[in-house]
Amino acid sequence: MGGCVVAEVDAPAHQGDRLTSRATLGPHVGCTPLEQQVLELATGGSTARSTGEREEVLFVLSGRGDLRLDGAEHALEPESGAYLAPGETYELRNPGREPLRLVAVSIPDPAPPGAATGERAVVRRLADQDAQAATTQREFRIVADPASGLRSATHFVGYIPTTRAPDHMHHYDEVIYVLDGEGVMRMNGEATPLRGGSCIHLPARTVHCLENTGPDVMKVVGVFRPAGSPAAAYYPDGTPAYAGTPPE
Repeated sequence: MGGCVVAEVDAPAHQGDRLTSRATLGPHVGCTPLEQQVLELATGGSTARSTGEREEVLFVLSGRGDLRLDGAEHALEPESGAYLAPGETYELRNPGREPLRLVAVSIPDPAPPGAATGERAVVRRLADQDAQAATTQREFRIVADPASGLRSATHFVGYIPTTRAPDHMHHYDEVIYVLDGEGVMRMNGEATPLRGGSCIHLPARTVHCLENTGPDVMKVVGVFRPAGSPAAAYYPDGTPAYAGTPPE
């Protein structure tokens, strides 16, 4: 077994030059397939970052700014996502009036370039992506996946209604950040309360249920590897939990 729930506010803050980072999920909590951080760039700040040998995805929680890569400038706004390939150095800038807050997930040991099936997009707006159906009236929108250049993973936003899904599992490793709402994460025989800013590590094949206990739809942003569909869920006996899921 494995997996955990970490509150963003409980992760130690590391102060840089105008940038505050919190390492929420990573090897320090037993999460090695993916590493999650929450970044906050102060008003008027800028910071240079490098992916090294990893892939990286960003999701804007609040604020506005821009990402500069290879001489091009890409606008960042709430609910937009960015994809950075291995070996890239980029700059985040915040000329706005409020902090620029982002969830960053890095992907060690990425797949080779040939794993991408479509043209690379650096930044994509969530509002431009179609909603797709998953289990128990749930929906999701893809932020990035191999069709938009991300080789190793799927980056998505999920919408979880108040209808409880049955316990199920996935074949991928996943990290999740709760954007809005309140609920309970049920896994490993425990029920852990969730709210905005909760961070979840969900190892592959862990039987679980992310339950929305609030009055409104819960929103989460997640990254999982290997890439696939967020709707690919299985009951504990291995049978598909959704009609669109291939059998094991």
